[in-house]
Formats: sequence, structure tokens, C-alpha cells
Amino acid sequence: MTERGPEPSDAKATYVFAVCWNPDPAAVAGLPGVTDEAPVGTLPLGTLTAIVQPVRAGDFTDEAWQARLSDQRELERYARAHHEVVAAAAACCPTVPLPMATLYHGAERAREALTHEADRFQAALERIAHHAEWGVKVYAPACPPDDTGRTPIRRTAPTERSRPAPGAGLAYLDRKRGLQERRERRQDEALRAAEAVDAEVRGLATASRRLRPHGPQAAGDRRVQILNATYLVAEHRADELALLARTLRERTGADIELSGPWVPYSFVGEV
Repeated sequence: MTERGPEPSDAKATYVFAVCWNPDPAAVAGLPGVTDEAPVGTLPLGTLTAIVQPVRAGDFTDEAWQARLSDQRELERYARAHHEVVAAAAACCPTVPLPMATLYHGAERAREALTHEADRFQAALERIAHHAEWGVKVYAPACPPDDTGRTPIRRTAPTERSRPAPGAGLAYLDRKRGLQERRERRQDEALRAAEAVDAEVRGLATASRRLRPHGPQAAGDRRVQILNATYLVAEHRADELALLARTLRERTGADIELSGPWVPYSFVGEV
């Protein structure tokens, strides 16, 4: 969908944030968008409406965009600005967010290309209307400090150095084997709990996606993420989902994080 290429420094392009059903123009009016040179507005597409903003084409050439991708601060600024516009539109009507830096050589080119994809947008809007995206993460409990599998270091005075007691090697192996068995048992229990959580939430949701678990996010966080999933949930079932999460925490003893509601980025399909 994105058209990029060499452009004169003063050439204009149309940046597209999202495609909606009947948005209120006031919902996005006044938002800065990705540039302060022109206001965010709407572009009629027949029965649909795009949320757009005129931008300088030279700011979005392949070279310029690749440079921006390598600047973490600048990339985060664009991502926040893009999401702010999408979220404002989604707060007032069903909205399909488009990928960041989707732009065309002018409003008419944007209208033509987006109208050509109208059937796909209609299907996505029907799927997500009156729904929100919720994230569910489940973590395995951290191993106790004495259950890491490491052998405690025993400081001995020189006079205590002596030959190991009979059977010390066998006792050490038994201890290691016991620790491993307990770790595996805890891991199996955590995985079963995660599958139970996923099954219960899927029963409430309209659609779901399993994502790759993340590594530790914070220093000192020893938890292991064993479920990272996202669910499309009808708006009228949000309280039911929150209650289910609390019930599952009590029933399974699992460490469950519920986040949302979010714009349903994960369920709009390829647009």
C-alpha cells in the first residue's frame, strides 16, 4: 500500500492512519499526527472514511525512513503519534488501523487505492465492530533461592579438609535429581495452568492469537512467561473477562496478567 520514492523537497503526500465507519471528524481534529505542518482530517471513500494527514513526501523516502528506523527516539515518537490518531478514531467508531508510514502520492491516489480494497476493509470492520483487544500473560513461578540446582559453597578451615564421607557422592546426585524433578513438576503444572487459562478465555472471546512468549522484562524479574496471547472480546463482555481472570488466578494459582482494552491491531488481518 505504501508508495515511496525520490520526491522534490516540497512535494506533498497523504499519510493514512486508519479506515473507519462514520468517524466524527471532531474526534481527530486538533491532533498533531506525525507532523505539525498540516492538520489530521478525513477522506471519504464511499461508505468508508480514511483518517489522513498531508505530509512532505521527502520525509518518507526509503532513505529517510530507514534513517528514522535506526533512531529509537524518533521511531518511538512516530509510533506514539500514529497510535494516538488511531486510538482517537477507534474511540468513536469501528476502526481498522493501517501500518505506520502508509502513504500515497496525494489524496486522489489514496482514495483510489483504498477504495480498491474496500471489501477487505468492510470484512475487517465487521469482524472487530464493538470489540476490543485484550492481552493475557501467564508466568511460571520463580524457583526458590535454594532450588536453583547449584551446590551451596561450604567454607571450611584448612584443618577440616579431609576425604569426603562415604556415600557423599551418591547423596549429591540424589539431591540434584530431586531438584530437577521438582523443577520439571512445577514447569508441567504451570504449562497445564496456562493451557487451562487459554481455553477458558478463548471460550469467552470471539477470536484469539498465541504470540511468542517474552523474556524477562525487568531487572530481577525471575518469572518465566509461558503464555502470551491476545483475544478479541466483545465490549459488553469486558467485565466478564475481568471476573474470569480473577477466578482463574484463584483456581489455578497461576500468575496471570490481563491488559487492555486495546485497539484490535491483531485482528484486522492483512490490509
